[in-house]
Amino acid sequence: MNVHAIRAIYGFEMARTWRTLLQSIVAPVISTALYFIVFGSAIGSRMTEVDGVAYGAFIVPGLVMLSLLTQSISNAAFGIYFPKFTGTIYELLSAPISAVEIVIGYVGAAATKSVLLGLIILATATLFVPLRIEHPLVMMLFLVLTSVTFSLFGFIIGIWAEGFEKLQIVPLLVVTPLTFLGGSFYSISMLPPFWQKVTLFNPVVYLVSGFRWSFFGQSDVGVVVSLAMTLAILVACILVIAWIFRSGWRIRN
Repeated sequence: MNVHAIRAIYGFEMARTWRTLLQSIVAPVISTALYFIVFGSAIGSRMTEVDGVAYGAFIVPGLVMLSLLTQSISNAAFGIYFPKFTGTIYELLSAPISAVEIVIGYVGAAATKSVLLGLIILATATLFVPLRIEHPLVMMLFLVLTSVTFSLFGFIIGIWAEGFEKLQIVPLLVVTPLTFLGGSFYSISMLPPFWQKVTLFNPVVYLVSGFRWSFFGQSDVGVVVSLAMTLAILVACILVIAWIFRSGWRIRN
């Protein structure tokens, strides 16, 4: 394992985060704080509780997951796309570093940013709503697993994208709608029976549900099922990335 190469890639990506602190950290935190104000105060004053939990607190896991998914994908996608755009990816591929080490460097940095952002948003949420975390270890497990999983997914998007505009297509047109429709702001038990069944085909439901269970001890889907779904997405992303490096798709040709 070439630790020096991993450290170089990881350090370069993290340095980019500190150079663009307003865009990488401050902007997502402010955007999420606005959600707390609008949904927690305006709507929360009318919808006081959901499943015995204050509405302002109920939406916290969903908002954290929304930021986590979008930022993980964006950070990892841009991280690997920029070397493609500048042509330096060929120097990276010809260097004495394996595909596994490349992925660890880029994905590790993107996941670190996302975990840091998630923790900052949680700290910010305590300023607006009374928040409790019944299972902090499970919360951290879902936080890290989700960050790594969707950083891998973002890595795939960065390799697939042929232009900067494509980097935003999936986060904006796919992930964000799925998150809004995945129970971030409501319990799926509030939906009609037919739509409850349809919603279960949305993978984000399991992520939000498992994350919410770590806070309040209750969820729409069993925590074991949520964890299994997260791991399944993680394995699928790893398999796709392995195929990409083995075939050279969108990298060497």
